[in-house]
Amino acid sequence: MIRRIWAVFRKDVLIEFRTKDSLNAMLFFGVVVLVVFNFALESVRDTMREAVPGVLWVAFAFSGTLGLNRMFAAEKENRSLQGLLMVPIDRGVLYIGKMLAATLFMLITEAAVFVLSLVFFNLTVWREIPYLAIVFLIGTLGFTAVGTLLAAVAANTRMREVLLPLILFPVILPILVNAVEATGIILNSRDYAALRLPLTIMAVFTVVLATVSYLLFDYVLED
Repeated sequence: MIRRIWAVFRKDVLIEFRTKDSLNAMLFFGVVVLVVFNFALESVRDTMREAVPGVLWVAFAFSGTLGLNRMFAAEKENRSLQGLLMVPIDRGVLYIGKMLAATLFMLITEAAVFVLSLVFFNLTVWREIPYLAIVFLIGTLGFTAVGTLLAAVAANTRMREVLLPLILFPVILPILVNAVEATGIILNSRDYAALRLPLTIMAVFTVVLATVSYLLFDYVLED
């Protein structure tokens, strides 16, 4: 099973690294969000650090949604999804492989956007990076866990670019809220003991959403 998951993951990664369609679009969108908020928060420059967690996760969420949309849109455009479905493997293998690929693309984008945010907002966070990495990883896994399933649902509709955010954000809201809270704790209060609650909530939601998505993925592809 691991070899099959690796094959699906490797296929998506190789295709993306050759074309760079999703990564370029995600990175561009994330940078645009940073630039807009940088000018919008100019009047509160002294307290901008408090707004950075929300700005970061807005950039992560919208660029991630764009990447998820492209992941299944490419399969539909090239009519390669039917070929994948004809392979005699568990549909959960496709789900895990694509979720891991989407997670990798989001993490790459998040790393680039985060580095740029240090410049835009004049932040110094060397000691906080390990804690931020944990929050980004758990939040991204939760986002892609349910996002991969809902992207497959939206791919079969004409309005997939509009439909995916509408059905994804209400489901993913608990993870996003706690991710913003955890990021704010790390950047502002540095009370790392207070991270336990938001990280626990994020981890629980991630496990639950990933399990449900894994079980439902086969039915979504059949429809």
